[in-house]
Amino acid sequence: MGTTGLFDLEGHFAFYGAYHSNPVNILIHTFFVWPLFFTAAVLFHFTPSLYNFSSGFNNHGFKLNLGFVLTFMSNWTRKLGPWQLCYVFSAGLEPVFLLLDRVFCWGGQFIGHGIFEKRAPALGDNFAQALLMGPYFVLLELLQSAFGYEPYPGFHKSVKAKIEANIKEWKDLLDT
Repeated sequence: MGTTGLFDLEGHFAFYGAYHSNPVNILIHTFFVWPLFFTAAVLFHFTPSLYNFSSGFNNHGFKLNLGFVLTFMSNWTRKLGPWQLCYVFSAGLEPVFLLLDRVFCWGGQFIGHGIFEKRAPALGDNFAQALLMGPYFVLLELLQSAFGYEPYPGFHKSVKAKIEANIKEWKDLLDT
């Protein structure tokens, strides 16, 4: 299982897709990735301020913390758009609820891999890529299934071929 270049979208999607080929596991991930994404963004809201303002900004809920930094980056780069929505809703939520949600959703995904996929999650092979690619993979799969959307013509077909090759390579390694 070779390395993937930073901008190799097909390679990243094929890597993640090879760990999610069972329909039940895919369904579990479709529902559990988003709460995990949301709670991660909200938990960043509760991080300490990176700078203490002596002005009235903090009195109005403004904190220069990791949540704000991610929100700013998403607005600036247009790459992390969902962070903006999560940051807006984060003020009224309790961290305990968010932590319980994370335990439930992570547990569901590990069950999906252990029982249905019969393959360890992608976290073991590439932790950062698995965490960052999950929400985007699920979103693109939903858009493709519902509307036939592809970032460019032939993307879905090429990714599916790479997923099949990756799964074959993994199964061949198991047989040796």
